[in-house]
Amino acid sequence: MNHNSNTEISVLIITLNEENQIKALLADLDFAAEIIVVDSFSTDQTEAICRSFKKVTFIQHKFENYSSQRNFAISQAKNDWILFLDADERLTPALKKEVLTTVKNNETIAAFLFQRTFMFQEKVLHFSGNQTDKIFRLFNKNNAEYSKDRLVHEKLKVQGKVGILKNKLVHYSYSSYDGYKAKTIRYGKLKAQEKFLKNQKPSFLLRFLHPTYNFMFNYIARLGFLDGKKGLIICYLNANSVYIRYLELDQLWNKNSLSPKQ
Repeated sequence: MNHNSNTEISVLIITLNEENQIKALLADLDFAAEIIVVDSFSTDQTEAICRSFKKVTFIQHKFENYSSQRNFAISQAKNDWILFLDADERLTPALKKEVLTTVKNNETIAAFLFQRTFMFQEKVLHFSGNQTDKIFRLFNKNNAEYSKDRLVHEKLKVQGKVGILKNKLVHYSYSSYDGYKAKTIRYGKLKAQEKFLKNQKPSFLLRFLHPTYNFMFNYIARLGFLDGKKGLIICYLNANSVYIRYLELDQLWNKNSLSPKQ
């Protein structure tokens, strides 16, 4: 790795209709040398809110999938060090400090994993499959890019060493039932497209077994029941996303078989 690479940080955020979250996040990014929001044509107040922050560069770009949108955002950044955040994520003061000192003193590590605290409305969700959540959020763009064959739950390909930060990122993933449900349905559909592009056929058996397994695993094996009603809701919606995936995959193959062959 280039030891002389600059230690300025570009914060990147991809958005679609995030008027409820984006202001609180942007207000907290005073340490960033550059803030870029890549928006896929929001129809709410997201654009106006972003443009009210002098430091924010607001770019609209058509959304194809998460990986290509993130790679596009990286291509817009001036600095080597990228901090990627979602609109529903927040840095604690301790994490902010850790990010800055880490980038300043780091000589060998190409990318850092963050652990996340999953928030259900205003309460911490302790179990339900979220307790081992780790995600790449800080990396040197010369050594990392998002894998092109993953359309959702995008995977960062890193050349070089990986580190992990001590302080957790706060993830306000669940603000309302409808909001979270819409998000999991969107993920389910993108996952189906991913499978379709890899030529994976739908299985009638898996359509029922996989969501059931997903629910039981998160609710029982990963102690979701200890989160009470919150755990039940999260485990149900996550399993429903798996069900949607197979439903959508089925529809994609049906459309494909009906379309005239070349």
